[in-house]
Amino acid sequence: MKVLIVGSGGREHAIAWKVAQSKKVDKIYCAPGNAGIAGIAECVDIGAMEFDKLVAFAQEKEIDLTVIGMDDPLVGGVVDEFEKAGLKVFGPRKNAAILEGSKAFSKDLMKKYNIPTAAYETFNSPEEAMKYLETSAYPIVLKADGLALGKGVLICTTKEEAMEGVKSLMLDKQFGSAGNTIVIEEFMTGREVSVLSFVDGNTIKIMTSAQDHKRAKDGDEGLNTGGMGTFSPSPFYTDEVDEFCKKYIYQATVDAMKAEVREFKGIIFFGLMLTENGPKVLEYNARFGDPETQVVLPRMKNDIVEVFEACVDGTLDKIDLEFEDNAAVCVVLASDGYPLSYEKGFPIKGLEKFDGNDSYFVFHAGTKLSDGNIVTNGGRVLGVTAKGQDLKTARNNAYEATGWIEFANKYMRTDIGKAIDEA
Repeated sequence: MKVLIVGSGGREHAIAWKVAQSKKVDKIYCAPGNAGIAGIAECVDIGAMEFDKLVAFAQEKEIDLTVIGMDDPLVGGVVDEFEKAGLKVFGPRKNAAILEGSKAFSKDLMKKYNIPTAAYETFNSPEEAMKYLETSAYPIVLKADGLALGKGVLICTTKEEAMEGVKSLMLDKQFGSAGNTIVIEEFMTGREVSVLSFVDGNTIKIMTSAQDHKRAKDGDEGLNTGGMGTFSPSPFYTDEVDEFCKKYIYQATVDAMKAEVREFKGIIFFGLMLTENGPKVLEYNARFGDPETQVVLPRMKNDIVEVFEACVDGTLDKIDLEFEDNAAVCVVLASDGYPLSYEKGFPIKGLEKFDGNDSYFVFHAGTKLSDGNIVTNGGRVLGVTAKGQDLKTARNNAYEATGWIEFANKYMRTDIGKAIDEA
């Protein structure tokens, strides 16, 4: 069969890599893809938001299954367009992708269906938001309602900081229209855990746990990014936590969406906070997490295409998800200066050292081909992933492998997975 993957980051490279292992697949396309994806798929110069062109391409090439990797096209309704054309596509429709597309919607859904989350208020007016902050307890969290590349969350320790945050989001439009509405919620403390799941509208199957590192610098300092590294599984995601989440969060979310006539098919990403009062939902995403995908999929035993098809066809209950009894760690190699300003176009050396290795992987995020060379083309450039018998071994392997790659301006956090030592 022929598969089209939509997107251009490390997540899409990991998906393409996993799809390439399927015995069912003999041709992969990726739109628009990147230099790494080009090694396993034919990249086509169509943007993720060019829905008409994507549909026309899928029809022309007789694509059997399209997999949408990114949030923007999902929230924009790309799945609806593919379905209207009679094409098979993996991902939630627009009315279900709102689970990620609107923080206000997801918070209201959790409140209505008693899904554990932080206390919150929603504001459309900066004046009302600032008035609320006058009597709030601190620290407090401000969230842009819409999509903001994983960066629209501000943790404010003082009233002055929070007021400035409202100004930045709602008046200065730091994240554009994403900040027209904001959610202000209580600051929760505890361990963060990411849990990805496959959903077919009724059934939900949980993947192995992971933990992301969002801040740009060591010690969780610096600005929020799209993710600087991750590890899987999380030692803090215990059997007790799993049991609680299965009872009160996972299936409850799928059932809530169905009750709202917003049947969800695709991936639900649960961002959890393990508080002293039990697990609570920090956020939902409506697609694979990045870089979580880069540690979860290398540990997955299943043929991913069979799982995708089961989600689309409503037969996920017949799938038994299996993961290797090991661990994986991903360290993101970024351009120095990310997420603010950085240079690009630097040649990358050492990529060949990962060829044919089933324990070490390099997933391309911001790369392109230039005059026959692979060069840097983004803030997050590569995700270096390594497996090991346990988390400490995987972490040592991943950091060893980061030394195989060289490019000017290379930057990385040196403490990805440090929490493992405290487990």
